[in-house]
Amino acid sequence: MTEYTPKERLARALTGQPVDRMPAVSVTQTGTVEQMEACSAFWPEANSDAEIMAKLAEAGHTIVGFEAVRVPFDITAEAEFFGCEIKDGTKEQQPSVVGHVVSSVEDIGKLKGYSLDHGRIGVVCEAIKILADKYGDELPVMGSMIGPFSLAQHINGDDWFMAIFTDEAFGLALMEFTTDFCVAYAEKMVESGADTMVIIDPTASAQLIGAEFYEKFVVPFHKRIVDAMHEVNVPVVLHICGDTTQGLKLMESSGVDGISVDQNVDVATAVGSVEKAVIVGNLDPVNMLWNQAPEAIKEQSQKVLDAGVGLLAPGCGIVSKTPTENLQAMVEMAKNHKY
Repeated sequence: MTEYTPKERLARALTGQPVDRMPAVSVTQTGTVEQMEACSAFWPEANSDAEIMAKLAEAGHTIVGFEAVRVPFDITAEAEFFGCEIKDGTKEQQPSVVGHVVSSVEDIGKLKGYSLDHGRIGVVCEAIKILADKYGDELPVMGSMIGPFSLAQHINGDDWFMAIFTDEAFGLALMEFTTDFCVAYAEKMVESGADTMVIIDPTASAQLIGAEFYEKFVVPFHKRIVDAMHEVNVPVVLHICGDTTQGLKLMESSGVDGISVDQNVDVATAVGSVEKAVIVGNLDPVNMLWNQAPEAIKEQSQKVLDAGVGLLAPGCGIVSKTPTENLQAMVEMAKNHKY
């Protein structure tokens, strides 16, 4: 069989085409303290400086062995862009959203007319350009962003979950707004050099809001992003946290190419629940990748591979204190696996 470049291999794997072996990638965040120390690119600076961001993203490839480069490392840049208050991150901890800016349809109107060149959105796109210029001919360059449902929650706060049940007009208006932004942001990342898109929408769970509301407030909006990416031949992976088993068919109905599942999902069940989507995951980032030894990680990796996973990867974002040798054990298992 033909031996593919990492870029060709991932693109083919995500679109159901034959490949020589499994790609070794992480679709969720890749930054760790050991990588930071090895390449002298640290959080929190790596979240807001394009050169440092690209340098740490590169370490995922040069130090860990991932066959892709991916930015950013957190999911707060989008909310910060719209004026939400952010709790600063540290060398070991990612930033978080602590203040919100929208409580009415009128508030949504005040956020329109933005420029994607500003703030950390612009920084992420510049980091993608740096990585694409250096690696784009051979390695996949992954752009990642928070999904529109979770961005709506960041902008509106915890009232968001009640809003979709009690004020449909407001809920749909905010979803239209966040989705318009997500499409524009994704397109800008692709223009900057991204060739693979990851949507991280942690709270957009059918288990959390129910299938009826997921179908109304999530599926059509994810589909708009996916359709926009497919128009420029960019595959899309969707990650939603928690036990998404019951919602996998709905997740797939948006047209995504890959579905990243966390450690609460049985991989064999997930594989049997979808028609075309590639199942990605699902090594426990805490109890396995952070806290176990390489041999235990290899053993668990083999179980996930035997269950039929399409791409072996962490079940969620990698914990910053995860040892490099543990990630390398997972990478080795992926590289040695032939479908």
